[in-house]
Amino acid sequence: VLGRFPLPVEIVPMALAHVQRELARLGGTPLLRTGFVTDNGNLIVDLRGLQIVDAVALETRINQIVGVVTNGLFACRPADVCLLGTANGVQTLTAI
Repeated sequence: VLGRFPLPVEIVPMALAHVQRELARLGGTPLLRTGFVTDNGNLIVDLRGLQIVDAVALETRINQIVGVVTNGLFACRPADVCLLGTANGVQTLTAI
């Protein structure tokens, strides 16, 4: 189960209030990351208090909210490379 840490959601500024209401309807507590703007001029809301059991479904649902640019789950497209820090240095794992 994911959700121990806040989930970042990138939002178009003019849709902030709408997106925060929709994120709250998902059961989390949206909190605007103050003093921060993305490279594209968008805002970040940290969504706290979720228990994420189906990351793909939640990522899809959040990304379908009008005004959301993307979110930090990245579950719909798995990674091709994993850089794993170990006691013996960095281990590179690649998808088959």
